[in-house]
Amino acid sequence: MNVNEAIKIRRAYRSLESIEISDTLIMDLAEKAQIAPSCMNKQPWNYIFVKDKEQLEKLFTTLSTGNKWVERASLIIAVFSQPENDCIIGERLYYLFDTGMATAFIILRATELGLVAHPIAGFNEERAKQILKIPGEMRLITLVIIGKHSNEINPVFSEAMKLGEKQRPPRKALSEFVYIDEYSDTTKNNEVP
Repeated sequence: MNVNEAIKIRRAYRSLESIEISDTLIMDLAEKAQIAPSCMNKQPWNYIFVKDKEQLEKLFTTLSTGNKWVERASLIIAVFSQPENDCIIGERLYYLFDTGMATAFIILRATELGLVAHPIAGFNEERAKQILKIPGEMRLITLVIIGKHSNEINPVFSEAMKLGEKQRPPRKALSEFVYIDEYSDTTKNNEVP
């Protein structure tokens, strides 16, 4: 599978089945983040790969109500950093962008390996940081849920989640977010399909 194929087939599935998480898999995913680009090569990202069942159970207590499906995860990757770990140029804080790029590398590699890698925002950051012993000054940016896609629809799903498992949610047209040469908020760029 090439990068283009991985991008096209990547989906944020929520129907998961358990898989064995090996140290080899963790190192494989981590090595993809290791080689991601970053401002001045500062590499601001930090990851905790949580595979221990008891630790996973603790993390499940931090989830928002709509994320009960996460309880079928085999691995959760906690993604964290802080502004000082990366370039700060004026008011531009690069740590979120650079950490996001490295995390995208992990997500695409997981996809290539036939796994689901679904980042979520629905968790209590402070409680999760306490459980994982992440220092207070760090931001826990996201949790990436890892598992194998299951064709069995999880009974905890809402109707919208069930539909999302069957078909890719609609995407914006390119003309809604792509501009050529300059931004215009009064007219849509008719040059982009």
